[in-house]
Amino acid sequence: MTQIHPTAIVEPGAALAETVKIGPFCIVGGDVELGDGVVLHSHVVVTGRTRIGANTSVFPFASIGHAPQDLKYAGEESRLEIGHDNVIREQVTMNPGTRGGGMLTRVGNHCLFMVGVHVAHDCVIGDHVIMANNATLGGHVVVSDNAVLGGLSAVHQFVRIGQHAMIGGMSGVERDVIPFGSVMGDRARLSGINLIGMQRRGFSRDEIQSLRSAFQLLFADAGTLSERVAEIAEKFGDVAPVRDIVDFIRADSSRAICQPKGNGG
Repeated sequence: MTQIHPTAIVEPGAALAETVKIGPFCIVGGDVELGDGVVLHSHVVVTGRTRIGANTSVFPFASIGHAPQDLKYAGEESRLEIGHDNVIREQVTMNPGTRGGGMLTRVGNHCLFMVGVHVAHDCVIGDHVIMANNATLGGHVVVSDNAVLGGLSAVHQFVRIGQHAMIGGMSGVERDVIPFGSVMGDRARLSGINLIGMQRRGFSRDEIQSLRSAFQLLFADAGTLSERVAEIAEKFGDVAPVRDIVDFIRADSSRAICQPKGNGG
């Protein structure tokens, strides 16, 4: 049975599953959809064309679905879609998409958004992503599965963060981060492979060793980046993590690849 605190405001038209719990002083807009087991703890605002999936918990003072912080936004009927089993902590802000970005901001499943995280318009976030306190995404950012963004980090518009990547705390990320990459710094540079993350997630010793060898070759001094990518694709083409990096680099992007200090400018 849906539980709505007497002080909460739920506008007509909101679609609430039977097991939703809405705490004190929450506001839910008329175009909002809340799935089974969603909990809005208190003082949460969910508005706009927003859908929140099952078993997601939203903590006090989060603002979900308000208009994008984009001067080009003209009131178009864009959406924010949040998957299931997410934890959205205090003061998190998430905005819907815009006409310039496909009209949709999408968040995956089993993610953790710590205090003060900001997810801007037209971002796409995968599954099992962790964003620590006050981490910020500019518009149109893509964050792939199992990435971890440290506290106070900031990601520039249109940047891609590859799967299993690790972004160090207080890093400013202006370039794409390869899958399994670890970056850090005021203007973030690639510092190596996220070995601890790979070990925790069950990658084999052979996969890790092959990835380390491919990483060294990829950022060697000889040849161009495209030539080195072709070489590791040929040498390590049967290793899934290496294929992920090759595919990531070869994909279209408006941003350059984040490289180690001394490489690529």
